[in-house]
Amino acid sequence: MITNISLVTVYCLDQDATRDFYVDVLGFLPTTDVTMGEGFRWVTVSHPSQPEIQVTLMTPGPPLSDEAAAFYRRQLEAGEMGGLGLKVDDCRKTYEDLVAKGVTFLQEPADRPYGVEAVMRDNTGNWLVLVEPKEFSPADFG
Repeated sequence: MITNISLVTVYCLDQDATRDFYVDVLGFLPTTDVTMGEGFRWVTVSHPSQPEIQVTLMTPGPPLSDEAAAFYRRQLEAGEMGGLGLKVDDCRKTYEDLVAKGVTFLQEPADRPYGVEAVMRDNTGNWLVLVEPKEFSPADFG
């Protein structure tokens, strides 16, 4: 029986730089950094309030085919990859804090039926959505 989500993958082009971004800029904790057979490197980070969920920072490569890995690299280089949704207490304040740290935003904080949302990019080009949630119903979207 499945009991929870324990691991999600975010593709990146440089595991060191991306780990540093998630740790130094976003406040995640480094959790794993090991090299396994044939130079495969397993790098994970987790958020301090959810240590049971690890984010794998993976460069496109095996087990992906060469074609698929090349596609992921092109998507990352173009800034067209989705990443994570991150819950925040105060979207506008978090936006200000991250802009001060040099983070690139695609969308400033905006009111949505489900809360306040802003969209940023990590250092590799993945979109990260910041959401300050609020109660909503399907009728709020009409």
